[in-house]
Amino acid sequence: MPTSLRLAVAEFRDRPGRAVLPGVALVVGVACLLAGLMLSDAMVRAASDGAPVVPPGVDLVVRAEPYSDVEPDQATADRVAAVPGVTRVRQVRVVGADLLLDGRASDRRAQADVEVAGAERVPVLAGRSPGPDGEIAVDRVTAHVHGLEPGSAARVADAAGRPVDVVVRGVTKRGSVGEDPLIVVGEGLAARLGGPPRILSLHVTGGDAAAVRQAAGEGFRVDTAAAVSAERPNRELAVVLLPFSILALATSVFVASATYRAVYLQRQRHTALLRCLGAHRGSLVRANLVEALVTGAVAGAVGSVLGGSVAWLLARLFDATGLSAVLGAVELSPALLPAPWQLVVGVGTAVALSGFAAVRPSLAASLVSPLAALRTSEGQTPDRSVVRRRRVLGLVLVVLAALMAGLGLLAQGSLAAIFLVLFSGITAVFGLFGVLGPVVVPGLSRVFGSVAARFGGAQWKLAAAEVRRVPQRSASVAMPLLLAAAMVTFFAVTVGSAQRLEEELSTEPAPDAVVVDSGGRALGGDVGAAADRPEVAGSVVLHGVRVEQRDAEGHGFPTQVVGADPARTRAYLAQRQVQVDLGAGELLLSDRYAERFGARTGEAFTVEGLPGGARTGRVAGTVGDDLLDGADVLVADPGLAPPTKVLVAFAPGADPAAYQAAVEGALADSPTVLVNTRVAVNAQNQRYLDLGITMMVVLLGLSVAVAVTGIGTALTISVQERRKELALRRALGVTKGGIQGGVLAEAVLLALVGVLGGGVFGLVYAELTMASLGLFAWPTAALRPLLVGGAGVVVLAVLAALGPARGAARIRPAAGLAAG
Repeated sequence: MPTSLRLAVAEFRDRPGRAVLPGVALVVGVACLLAGLMLSDAMVRAASDGAPVVPPGVDLVVRAEPYSDVEPDQATADRVAAVPGVTRVRQVRVVGADLLLDGRASDRRAQADVEVAGAERVPVLAGRSPGPDGEIAVDRVTAHVHGLEPGSAARVADAAGRPVDVVVRGVTKRGSVGEDPLIVVGEGLAARLGGPPRILSLHVTGGDAAAVRQAAGEGFRVDTAAAVSAERPNRELAVVLLPFSILALATSVFVASATYRAVYLQRQRHTALLRCLGAHRGSLVRANLVEALVTGAVAGAVGSVLGGSVAWLLARLFDATGLSAVLGAVELSPALLPAPWQLVVGVGTAVALSGFAAVRPSLAASLVSPLAALRTSEGQTPDRSVVRRRRVLGLVLVVLAALMAGLGLLAQGSLAAIFLVLFSGITAVFGLFGVLGPVVVPGLSRVFGSVAARFGGAQWKLAAAEVRRVPQRSASVAMPLLLAAAMVTFFAVTVGSAQRLEEELSTEPAPDAVVVDSGGRALGGDVGAAADRPEVAGSVVLHGVRVEQRDAEGHGFPTQVVGADPARTRAYLAQRQVQVDLGAGELLLSDRYAERFGARTGEAFTVEGLPGGARTGRVAGTVGDDLLDGADVLVADPGLAPPTKVLVAFAPGADPAAYQAAVEGALADSPTVLVNTRVAVNAQNQRYLDLGITMMVVLLGLSVAVAVTGIGTALTISVQERRKELALRRALGVTKGGIQGGVLAEAVLLALVGVLGGGVFGLVYAELTMASLGLFAWPTAALRPLLVGGAGVVVLAVLAALGPARGAARIRPAAGLAAG
């Protein structure tokens, strides 16, 4: 061991830059891991700090059991209040509210917590809790998106849908839920908002827990205030980043192993001399491992310190792309320095992974015979038998992957087909880019280099030749980029193609526009402005009411019943290519509802719970669920209830945006009336799809960042190996800029091989996956995130290559040609 230590120390002393080079990827990998941990910790901390608390003076909390179908109500509160020893029962209530932040309500209603003065539950980040009336507090996401702060003016809608001016008195610590606003109001404003409040829990002062539980009844739980306060918040956000951080760490091991292999190849003559002087293989391997452990410790410490900065940058990137609003946590401020346990995790992980990455290259380097190792690495050629075996294995794996893909296509529509395509993709990646990587990657670089040479000159051909000179190293560098690009492309194309296929194959008719009040209020005189526009070819006004229908087994089933004029209903259905002979008093059922209750066309069916009593009518027909916008039963009677919804079929060539603007302009005095066109809904769905792809690109960017460091380290080693060649180029008149351009061209080629090669691979397997499901659609994807991500990879590769390029340009011809 002392000999191994001396050898390791000597290597650090003589070539410190080369010794720590494999740790560069580990630095970035550990930084990504710590960034994930620290940002996740900030998310959980934000959720914990923003969660409603139990006010002082509360002893017990009565809540519904998880997955229970009961909720506390006034009767529950009365029973608990009657328990001996109970001095007070306060209801924790929420009510629906319409925020008019942009002049009109949105389809995302706010949930308003009703606060009681002196018993505030929702922690405030800025400002204060609202007063009883005329004031609100908004969640931090809503405040961030709409630029609100304490003192800002805002509007809400009252029970009749009229605007009410309020003042934002505070910004709460909590975020939103799926972009649905969470606000806080006082009791006075809550009464003006209208709608029955929902009771979440009961805060009880005094009384015995067992007696309170018995009084609450079946389906309720009673906990002490201390137990509720000690409950841990939902930690789902803590695992969002973890898989991607682990993937980045795995990529760093892959890159570090390739770098160790290249470093040991560089110093093979030194290793050979030590072997000739009597050094044992074990001593050399231990020396390499000691060196790797020290490198890992240094890399872990540096990466841990950088983790906070990376986490801060990720938080700002989430804010800029809109991802943080979807996650419900904006403007996060993770700690810039790691906690002690995080530092231990970072250093320990880096040490373990560095040693693991160095084992195989170290063993391989010690097995080279002294005579063979005394030859320079530039003159080394792989053993032909090894190359032959590698190619045979690679071809076998590719053929096996093709067979599994073919079997998956033959078994299309089954679960086995999905697994066959999945394992085919894994096998193809390992065969094409793992085993045959030294052949495939140089081949792709030759293609890209030939194309680029037509525009950029001969240095691109030289760059492609350098990629071919060290094919194993080039394949190792390109592999992580290939995998990341393949995963992003696969996800984007699969989701995009499935969405397009659904739109093309969806034969179920649906309204082109739906006009409805966001709070379920009656439309009143707003019906004509929506139903009688020039863009409208057919429309029907629905008069809705919600009841409960019991099936043959006595189970209750919530039912949305709507009444409508039979003539207008027939005209609207005819515009949607549905012919139904609906007469007065007859019924129209949705397909799902008819199947549920076994109703058949032409038979009598009774609808229970309607105003004025149950009604029985003949079933005139059944239609798709979307055609009636989710209604279960349509009764041919417009007098059933006040008008609540208008379904619209556009005339050919009608402009949905113009219709929406015209109706909203005509209903300026009714800001809670929404005009939802199918085009706008599709655009919203596309936005969420784009955000999903953006999240994949951003989080897989952690792995890409690690992979790009592999390009930098590979080019650094390449420059060291080619000092004579680069010096000769300088002596022949190549400028410093030309030398730098050649090195940068190598980086761009490697990045393009990874991005484009992985993109094509992901595209092919996305189509195979769709075909295995028995579907076919032309590839469709959101191109903007993919193009931005691909361009970002190339830019990062160029930045990683700037250091090696400047080092190559500084080589003096005389010194470089004299180097041994």
